[in-house]
Amino acid sequence: MSSEKQELPKIGITLGDINGIGPEVIMKSLVDQRIFNNMTPIIYGSTKTLSYYRKNFRLNDFQYTQVKSAADAIPRKVNVINCWEETLEINAGQPTEASSKAARLALQKVVEDIKEGHIDAIVTGPINKHNIQSDDFHFPGHTEYLAEMFGAQDCIMLMVGENLRIGLVTGHIPLREVVDKLNPELIEKRINVLENSLRNDFGIQKPRIAILGINPHNGDKGLIGSEEEQYLNDLIQKMRDSGKLVFGPYPADGFFGEGRYTKYDAILAMYHDQGLIPFKTLAFGNGINFTSGLPIIRTSPDHGTAYSIAGQNIANESSMRQAIYQAYDLVKNKK
Repeated sequence: MSSEKQELPKIGITLGDINGIGPEVIMKSLVDQRIFNNMTPIIYGSTKTLSYYRKNFRLNDFQYTQVKSAADAIPRKVNVINCWEETLEINAGQPTEASSKAARLALQKVVEDIKEGHIDAIVTGPINKHNIQSDDFHFPGHTEYLAEMFGAQDCIMLMVGENLRIGLVTGHIPLREVVDKLNPELIEKRINVLENSLRNDFGIQKPRIAILGINPHNGDKGLIGSEEEQYLNDLIQKMRDSGKLVFGPYPADGFFGEGRYTKYDAILAMYHDQGLIPFKTLAFGNGINFTSGLPIIRTSPDHGTAYSIAGQNIANESSMRQAIYQAYDLVKNKK
């Protein structure tokens, strides 16, 4: 095995839902030859699917080679591992049984390979969270699936953009269940996972973390909620006393409206939309999702399957490209 083949990190990339924009943004991202100076990309999917979209979109600059395993991956090439052999019908823009099967098979194979040490990081293409459900997959999304596959109890979804990182205490759960789920112990665990990730994954030795409140205006001294007093105030003070640079709680609206987020290395939001709405407003198209707390590196673009534009060759690949480069940066930081 050549030294070049040993040195370049291998990044496994799943196609996701083959009827969404995943194949398109992956191919467009990997046309840029500069990517091969840093890593060896391995697509987990199907050469037949890639050939279909390559022909339809006339992406003649996208070249790939089929390999049987990650061990056979060729540096400075786009490598493709076939995760299924049959020809699955492609219906761009439509969730189907075939697209569900493809997403599951690619995900299972990439997890198997990273567990066995054949690749260094995973980048996941977008899936349809409803369509993918089966006996083999019964999770709200990638984050929860990977947490179970790797036995990681304290994972958080960390949205990463340029000078912006937003983690979530609760993820894909109904809003009505958020307050019942929250408690000081859970929030403390999430703060510790986030702080460790900022240190170990991003190389920030003394990270500054801002904590968002739960209620509008932090409950307005109990007029519209007392959860800040119950869950956050004493916890933040305890963590400050222990030497952690944890600040807040801050009312979420003013915090982002006034640009205060720029003063912190990361922000911890209490629930999904509290964190994702400002993130996608400020960083959509250039942000990525990183699963913090896993023993492996996994990133993804900050968008979904985008069925409404799938198959039209108009999808923007910026977020997927960022997810691939971020995976490489995280591998480099780990080493």
